[in-house]
Amino acid sequence: MSQELLAIIEQIEREKGIKKEVLIEAVESALLSAAKRVIDLKPDEEFRVELDRNSGKIRAYRNEEEVTSIDFGRIAASTARQVIIQKMREAEKDVIFNEFQGRVGEIVSGTVYRFEKGNIVIDLLGKAEGILVKREQSHKEEFKQGQRIRALLLDVKKESRGAQIILSRTHPNLVKKLFELEVPEIYEGIVEVKSISRQAGERTKISVYSKNDKVDSVGACVGMRGNRVRNIVNELYGEKIDIVRFNEDIREYIKNALSPAKVSEIKLDKEKLKAEVIVEDDQLSLAIGKHGQNVRLASRLIGWELDIRTKAVQEQDQEKEKAEKALSLGEEETVTVEKAKKKTKKAKKVLASLEGLPGLGEKTIGALKDAGINSLAELVDAGQEGLMKVKGIGEKKAAKLIADAKKLK
Repeated sequence: MSQELLAIIEQIEREKGIKKEVLIEAVESALLSAAKRVIDLKPDEEFRVELDRNSGKIRAYRNEEEVTSIDFGRIAASTARQVIIQKMREAEKDVIFNEFQGRVGEIVSGTVYRFEKGNIVIDLLGKAEGILVKREQSHKEEFKQGQRIRALLLDVKKESRGAQIILSRTHPNLVKKLFELEVPEIYEGIVEVKSISRQAGERTKISVYSKNDKVDSVGACVGMRGNRVRNIVNELYGEKIDIVRFNEDIREYIKNALSPAKVSEIKLDKEKLKAEVIVEDDQLSLAIGKHGQNVRLASRLIGWELDIRTKAVQEQDQEKEKAEKALSLGEEETVTVEKAKKKTKKAKKVLASLEGLPGLGEKTIGALKDAGINSLAELVDAGQEGLMKVKGIGEKKAAKLIADAKKLK
């Protein structure tokens, strides 16, 4: 039994990757619990069980003295079996989790196992099951049970039932990893992938840069007769791939990113990372792309906001801007004239009132208003005799007031 137990443990280590020491310690722990149930052990006594790593013999010690009265053969058979099965399950979960945790961000291969509520369960070569959730699936891809599939390992979560392995077919890094597999220059670091923007199932833009002047970055990615990029397109079920040459000059980079459209002029706002791109009328649809796809992906690729305009629209905007400035200046002049008119009107109003008469004090004005004379016209109509009835106004003053009022009236 002893040698047989060791042989089983070593076989499990080889096949399942569970360390031999982990299994031996688990068996010792289980045998200890089983042995305590069959012997009379006092609370203050020490008791331990050891499994010899070389011979496989099981020994028990009470207070460091070997106990020979226990029949470990019968106990070990059932106990070891239960413990090994349990430990195998636990260890397998840890082994799977650790293995796939270290592969996050890499491409994994498997076969379609089953479909669950829109999700696809992938058998990862018998080691584990991965799940391709609906949101990580491309709408243009369809898979059948048993079909071979490659996906990006997005995340690994530790759960009670085991490791949950999340896969993706829509992540931009899937394209990057496919290029690493197909293009040796990228894998070796000669050609660097600077940026990727992707609309899964439709189109991807990938910018590349060569660290070696003798190696053409775009040519290396395309391959002889387009073989390399064609293999990736086939893997992505016909998704279009634009390989963009990276350039430190942002104007050239924008032109490359908007390819195949031809750019006439670029105006940059470096503070806001915005660019106004001017194209000919016949290049507008190419620059924008279907449903704005080309400009949107180019914008994501370079990290700038791009505004595509034709020359005609640019000229219209310039004319509109000039008209708005002229209108603004005209409105300012109008406001100034209106203010002047109001001031003149106000001055005339003051002059037409009693307050506009020279040499007339507040008391006299108050006396005139008490007598029912509130304006210059009423003052003239009152006549000299009428004014002389007002307190403080004599004959000469009345005549002078009437003469002055006629001048201002």
